[in-house]
Amino acid sequence: MRIFLPMDSAAKALGAEDVAAALRAAAPEAEIIRTGSRGMIWLEPLVEIEVNGVRHGFGPSDPGDVAAILDGTSAKALGPVEELDWLKRQTRLTFARVGVIDPLSLRDYKAHGGLSGLQRALDMSGQQIVDEVKTSGLRGRGGAGFPTGIKWQTVHDADGPQKYIVCNADEGDSGTFADRMLMEGDPFTLIEGMAIAGIGVGATQGYIYLRSEYPDAIAVMTRAVEIARAAGVLGKDVLGSGKAFDMEIRKGAGAYVCGEETSLLNSLEGKRGVVRAKPPLPALEGFLGRPTVVNNVISLATVPVIFEKGAQHYADFGLGRSRGTVTLQIAGNVARGGLFETAFGITLGEVVNDLGGGTRSGNPVKAVQVGGPLGAYMPVTKFDTPLGYEEFDTAGGLIGHAGLTVFDDTTDMLGMARFAMEFCAVESCGKCTPCRIGAVRGVETIDRIAEGDPAALPLLADLCETMQDGSLCALGGFTPFPVMSAVTQFPDDFARHKEAAE
Repeated sequence: MRIFLPMDSAAKALGAEDVAAALRAAAPEAEIIRTGSRGMIWLEPLVEIEVNGVRHGFGPSDPGDVAAILDGTSAKALGPVEELDWLKRQTRLTFARVGVIDPLSLRDYKAHGGLSGLQRALDMSGQQIVDEVKTSGLRGRGGAGFPTGIKWQTVHDADGPQKYIVCNADEGDSGTFADRMLMEGDPFTLIEGMAIAGIGVGATQGYIYLRSEYPDAIAVMTRAVEIARAAGVLGKDVLGSGKAFDMEIRKGAGAYVCGEETSLLNSLEGKRGVVRAKPPLPALEGFLGRPTVVNNVISLATVPVIFEKGAQHYADFGLGRSRGTVTLQIAGNVARGGLFETAFGITLGEVVNDLGGGTRSGNPVKAVQVGGPLGAYMPVTKFDTPLGYEEFDTAGGLIGHAGLTVFDDTTDMLGMARFAMEFCAVESCGKCTPCRIGAVRGVETIDRIAEGDPAALPLLADLCETMQDGSLCALGGFTPFPVMSAVTQFPDDFARHKEAAE
């Protein structure tokens, strides 16, 4: 008997280790394979039992369910997992193996297409590799949406005795967990993607900057790098090609601003994590002053499938200039939270109401914040907006890391605007005045609005304009998105405080 059970952090938080212990006690002869999560968090811990090559699911499970699961009488039986609507409707490219394989089995990884992209890249020139990424249309999945191939081209063309690949795994946005799930569920795809990037631009050393709050991801990635190095996937002679690329895991101390690439690089160098002024660009003067590719986990982990299946195969998915797939992370007050990978173009309303099932509370949806704590609050009237970088920008929002946090009609949007300003004030690195001082003044100004001061509202708009135009990085520059979207899209919440004060 083969039993599959996630070792993903979310599954563990919901009791997966207790279920694993119960399974071992009840079926000592069974082979229990620990995997990543399928992404259906409302069903975790999800137990899967293989029957004639088909995996049947049971969940959400607890230790008391084990006996019924094993004897076939469980009321939590879900049927064949691959036939569940949540999985059938996805286009899983980046996350194709997550939840399917043992994350630390290189044999499993190869059996499911792993390393074929790297093998292909090793037969290509650096320029051909860069051109393949350009053709795919891959854009940065960490928030900015900058074309990955253009960044690689800049580093490829730059002169320097040493070049670097830096993976930004400092996933700090609220409601985001795709990076963590990928690293815990399929670490070799990130390693393979970084190796392809290194060979493409001429970098021989890579670093994964991983936030300290992710101990499971750190442990899995560290072991995966060791396994890859021992197998010749990393080192001075990558897969016998004569080309070199190696990498290390570095832990961040937990500063939100270190998700910004120049702050990350400062931290990686052992300096205080503060924003650098641009120019120079990190692509030209990055880590230790050398040309550096800085990409997000999902961006780099998507590279292997582009080389395995071809750039055009990837580019055939999507909408407009948003090519390929987006890894939606659905969270907050939602009935079905989890990770859903699909082609760009699905509407916001489909994600929240259809995939997410509306609110967990049962109350009407009031707002969805897309893109983390710096994302705009989107009202129900904008639910027909398709998920695409330009399309969301036109609607006054940003996709960012594609995290969606759902709020019901009991939410006070003035309170949420205040939270955004307070978050900025707490997390600011202090490098620039608009962010360091502006966020503090912003909290004070919103408090004045709450007390019924009519002069404070235009002052807040003016302050947000200053922060947006004058801040060095996205923390201060994007905080006005949630604040002003709350003001403009939910004016009744601000008027209510004024009326109460009168």
